[in-house]
Amino acid sequence: QVQLVESGGGLVQPGGSLRLSCAASGFTFNSYWMYWVRQAPGTQRDLVARISSSGITEYADSVKGRFTISRDNRSNRLYLQMNSLKLDDTAVYYCNKLSQFWPWGQGTQVIVSS
Repeated sequence: QVQLVESGGGLVQPGGSLRLSCAASGFTFNSYWMYWVRQAPGTQRDLVARISSSGITEYADSVKGRFTISRDNRSNRLYLQMNSLKLDDTAVYYCNKLSQFWPWGQGTQVIVSS
């Protein structure tokens, strides 16, 4: 069964940093693009970043230059390094393959607050 387990979130002050991790299992992780998405309270999920199986990366304009997505295909893990965090980065962060009917994990909560 496919499982996606996010971790690494927490409470940080503006300008701080966090490193999010995603442990993936139940599919051939190294064959697919993987995505980080986030959902602020009362909003829809928004794309944050994506990475190809070989390491090509793309970012939403709102996080470009501040966040870095990476992956370790040997350990089936996806990462998101988040620097220079802003109040608007507050959200629950999820990793996913974004295929139809793909399950969602519980996400990991990031709260940026002074």
